Amino acid sequence: MKYGESTFDVLYLVFAVLTGIVILIRRKNRNDVLMGTAALVLGIGDAFHLVPRVLNYFIGRDLTWFLGFGKLVTSITMTVFYILVFLLYKSIYKKDDKSTKTTGIILYILAALRIAICLLPGNNWFTGEGTVLWGVLRNLPFIVIGAIIVFLYFKVRREDMYLNRLWLYTSLSFLFYIPVAVFAPLLPMLGMLMLPKTVCYVLMLISFIRKQRS
Repeated sequence: MKYGESTFDVLYLVFAVLTGIVILIRRKNRNDVLMGTAALVLGIGDAFHLVPRVLNYFIGRDLTWFLGFGKLVTSITMTVFYILVFLLYKSIYKKDDKSTKTTGIILYILAALRIAICLLPGNNWFTGEGTVLWGVLRNLPFIVIGAIIVFLYFKVRREDMYLNRLWLYTSLSFLFYIPVAVFAPLLPMLGMLMLPKTVCYVLMLISFIRKQRS
């Protein structure tokens, strides 16, 4: 188990970071910058959590503090990732109308709220003693962010053959993420759902690669 999961995590991190670097090196426009930056934010942010998780399997040290710090960082970078995905939507589909601007303001407020809640001491990141209540509080704004992103990309799914499934990958990633984020303190085995969630992120990054090559 530990070898399979660890290999998967390492390969994912390498793929995400390399995807971001390659897209940025080959950038031709603002869309490429947004996709490359989003990939890097995703990969580097997840590394803060996954690297301690992998090390936890193989070294005899208590890494609770590092795992908690990694979860905190990842919670913030995941939020930033979806803001970048929103900016990508605006850039690719030339959305600059009043409705989109209002949506952007709502997303920025939700993102700020989510990050602020994540920074509160009640989360007990560094002790590993998180509760369902705090899992719900910090993830409510995040779920709304995800729902908005899904709705936006669903509306334009027929306008771009390369990003036409982004709404689906986002929906599935949240479907796998929510039980872990909220109920993992009660049922640690739910953590296994992070594997299919990560697969959804890989599919998003592949969509970015295909979009840049188009």
